[in-house]
Amino acid sequence: MNPVMREYFRQKLLRWRSELLHESSETLVHLQNETVPEADLTDRAATETDRFTELRTRDRERKLIVKIDAALRRVDEGTYGYCEDTGEPIGVRRLDARPIATLSIEAQERHERLERTQRDD
Repeated sequence: MNPVMREYFRQKLLRWRSELLHESSETLVHLQNETVPEADLTDRAATETDRFTELRTRDRERKLIVKIDAALRRVDEGTYGYCEDTGEPIGVRRLDARPIATLSIEAQERHERLERTQRDD
């Protein structure tokens, strides 16, 4: 991967990470400001469901940030864009669609087939 492409992906990962952190901060502010309990039981249940969904989404994003940080380390180390299984380059279109990808499409499909067969046993 040439330096221009590497910098493109670094910036894409940094922007994505920044957006996720910004959304997380907004969630914290929102949850702190909404401490008034609902009088109606149905409204309270709806509010709790919304909070649970929001917290679950933020947890998934937290895990995604860990993967983004790992991808940024790979960019710095010069291993970004190479399949962890085969060592072959991962296609640019795949990286553009999923910048945290660690496997080529072929290796990912093989991995998913293996998971399905083990799950069926």
